[in-house]
Amino acid sequence: MWVVHYSIFYKHEQYQRWCSILEDIKAALELLELSADEQLWQEVQTNLTQLQQELETAEIRQLLSYPHDKKGAFLTITAEVDNADSQYWAYMLLQMYCRWGKSQNYQLHLVEISEENEAGIKYATLEITTRYAYGYLKSETGTHQLQQISPFDVINTLRTSLASVEVIPILGESVEWEIPEKDLEITWPRYRGNVNRLETWVNMVHIRTGISVFCDQERSLMQNKEKAFAILKSKLFAIALAQGVQLDKIQPRQIKPLSNKLIREYILHPYTKVKDLRTHVETPAAVEVLDGKIDLFIKAYLQQLNHTTFVTQEALDNFKSLL
Repeated sequence: MWVVHYSIFYKHEQYQRWCSILEDIKAALELLELSADEQLWQEVQTNLTQLQQELETAEIRQLLSYPHDKKGAFLTITAEVDNADSQYWAYMLLQMYCRWGKSQNYQLHLVEISEENEAGIKYATLEITTRYAYGYLKSETGTHQLQQISPFDVINTLRTSLASVEVIPILGESVEWEIPEKDLEITWPRYRGNVNRLETWVNMVHIRTGISVFCDQERSLMQNKEKAFAILKSKLFAIALAQGVQLDKIQPRQIKPLSNKLIREYILHPYTKVKDLRTHVETPAAVEVLDGKIDLFIKAYLQQLNHTTFVTQEALDNFKSLL
């Protein structure tokens, strides 16, 4: 019950602060009508930008009503083809999500990565432990397509590259379900007297389904093992949820990739455009999107999932109309 009370108190405090900022803006504008003041005008713009950003965040937050939306997330990016262009595209997506996460003040941790020599990656997994990370980023699960002039081709060939993104919630202790040890095949480095080159990687395979997780970014072998187990548990849970089967009934024939559907196109040549194929939202600002500005796609996807109009949403719209 205290969680509910705290949530109401926090929302009330947040609303009061927004009202205070709005009153400051109005007062400053009245002063500016009497006398021009560059410093005061800059202050107004700063406050207005801050208020608009916070309202936008709150507006999106109201759409996060599903059971696991408040959880952190594991985000995995995989190059769909074993070539330099696809692997570089996977790296570009990794950078995009890292920039988005940093702009949200999210805690990002690289759990696993397979790097290639030509500035690309075969795959990588980010752990994002901040609340609501899954709710925001679940919109990104799917195949992302890039069209650009290949940076690896001397004759400037226009190429199409594909990379898949899979986002699953971090379960932690919230789901009382354990994977039987007999269902796991775990491999790790076998040391042969050479203690100067200690490796700490762990590869964990769920035998019945063939799903595997490789972790090598933690400091110790035990930490990598724990992280691999957490990712594997979350993956199996997400698959069971998507397929509508019980966790202990998942079979290889029932497994369908969560990210096999083309969801977004990024075009960098002969013009620039990013278009989401589910919501049909698009923007010519492809460079800005790749710099981490993906909130317009997240918001549109969440709105598509939520057809019901919330009372709190109405209040936010009314407040925004005052700006």
